[in-house]
Amino acid sequence: MSGENCFEILQKIFIPKRKQEIEEIKGYTIKYGNIVENEEIIDEVLVSYFKAPKSYTTENMCEINSHGGNILVRKILELCLRNGAELAEPGEFTKRAFLNGRIDLLQAESVIDVIHAKSEREAKTGIKQLEGFLSKEIAKIKREIMQEMIQIEVAIDYPEYEVEEVTSQQLIKMLNCVENMLVRLEKSFDNGKIIKEGIKTAIIGRPNAGKSSLLNAILKEDRAIVTEYEGTTRDTIEEFVTINGIPLKLVDTAGIRKAKDEVEKIGIAKSKEIANSADLVITILDSSKELEQEDLEILKLAKNKKSIIILNKIDLNTKIDEKDIRLKEISENIIKISARNKMGMEQLYDEITKLFHLNEINLDNEIVITNIRHKNLITKAIQNVKKAKETINKEMPLDIVAIFIKDILEDLGKITGEFVTDDIIDEIFAKFCLGK
Repeated sequence: MSGENCFEILQKIFIPKRKQEIEEIKGYTIKYGNIVENEEIIDEVLVSYFKAPKSYTTENMCEINSHGGNILVRKILELCLRNGAELAEPGEFTKRAFLNGRIDLLQAESVIDVIHAKSEREAKTGIKQLEGFLSKEIAKIKREIMQEMIQIEVAIDYPEYEVEEVTSQQLIKMLNCVENMLVRLEKSFDNGKIIKEGIKTAIIGRPNAGKSSLLNAILKEDRAIVTEYEGTTRDTIEEFVTINGIPLKLVDTAGIRKAKDEVEKIGIAKSKEIANSADLVITILDSSKELEQEDLEILKLAKNKKSIIILNKIDLNTKIDEKDIRLKEISENIIKISARNKMGMEQLYDEITKLFHLNEINLDNEIVITNIRHKNLITKAIQNVKKAKETINKEMPLDIVAIFIKDILEDLGKITGEFVTDDIIDEIFAKFCLGK
């Protein structure tokens, strides 16, 4: 519970073993006792006390640690509500922390990133943003702008006073510096998108080429049905796996061939659609059979995309040459494996790592943008930097230049929450789980 009256509500339902007045209890302490209803003990609990302003929300807070179980938890919750508490809205505790000034909006959004992290790198990025690394970088850029902006404002508002004139060279130098910092952040989104969303990977090929066996080998479990019969997979199967700390969204697709019925036709159309939208296309070929026209048609789906060609079933007699020009025209990344025997899997992981430069993503020394809202606002700020430079080059009045410089500050302020509407705030916190 969080809020002005949380301790009053707590006193109605909690009897500590050693009674103390609330004024005597220090923050960051835990008391042992019982939750009661009409003098009947409901559960034996530990209660943590956090006193304003030193709490998550900066308000008075308490946490009841019970033995768990649906019946007990529901009963304690009902007691809290019956005695004056209200159910929290999604993200309300973090929203209060933001509104009360303990964290900025950027840090608040990182809470949900940490909660929903699908890999260690994503969690690490979220923690860095929660600690304020990106907020500090935004503040640094704003300080760079404000040093010149103050002089501009004085020159515009108080022309009668003798102040040091802001020269075009000064402004251009400042704007170039700001643009470089913003562009570096904008470019980091390419890595940030990979860290947050993962690499959407389509596994395509003819029926019985070994797509489902490859999926099972990567997941190290029998997730997809594997038989000697063609066309077992009729729909897509999606799973996440982590490689070098980056999530891979694997999509095992239906085998692509001339459809034998309407259901298979739909599955094949879906396979082609997924291949077109994928970040990485893995084309798997049965190397125990000669290349056929259907294989060549499937390979075309991977052309001009980041792709890997797998020659599967190397434990059998291979009939496809990895140096075949028809393969090389599609991708230089050709590897041999046996999905069923799990041979060559490390080579596949190494190839993915090289393709997406995963080893070059250094979260210890880099600030990485993972949120599309932040990226769009940084892009908008860069556009306003360019407009400001354009007005200077056209020798327009200082007050016109100031409009675009103020727009840059506003764009950056929207990231951290200084210039943001209630609608945006509500939209952001609606994504949170209940409470947190």
